[in-house]
Amino acid sequence: MPARSMAPAEKIIAIYPGSFDPVTNGHLDLIERASKLFDRLVVALLLNPDKEPLFSVEERVEMLQEVVKRLRNVEVDTFGGLLVDYARRKKARVLLRGIRAVSDYEYELQMALMNRQLEPQLETVFMLPAEAYSYLSSRLVREVARLGGSVRGLVPPTVEARIRAKVSRP
Repeated sequence: MPARSMAPAEKIIAIYPGSFDPVTNGHLDLIERASKLFDRLVVALLLNPDKEPLFSVEERVEMLQEVVKRLRNVEVDTFGGLLVDYARRKKARVLLRGIRAVSDYEYELQMALMNRQLEPQLETVFMLPAEAYSYLSSRLVREVARLGGSVRGLVPPTVEARIRAKVSRP
């Protein structure tokens, strides 16, 4: 039998898009677990001029870089426009999306199907957060913080300190 040459396996690049305002322990849970599944994971912060975020783009990038710095195959980036165009530029084959509830699934399914229509070679992978974070969202963290509640355990400690500094300003 003739020997077959084995082509090197193509590295799988995944993109985890979001606003990450702020990054939560739920986000970090998915990032850590996905970093073990893919050769490279790009945590991509969506530039959305229509939203009024708690943190600037620069602050969110800094916070993300801080919490993922120990994960060698994870990078933080920003993008605007269509996600599929960004994925093409990054040569990504996978979009990673977190799903906490049925309502998330309905929205994410619609987005995944549209992305597939726009770029059939791009797969969407849905991941469930750890049970402890199944209720957690950036919106809820912002709301609790603005109303004076504690966000300890909901976000990484460095992010908690930034939130306290941000919402305690007069």
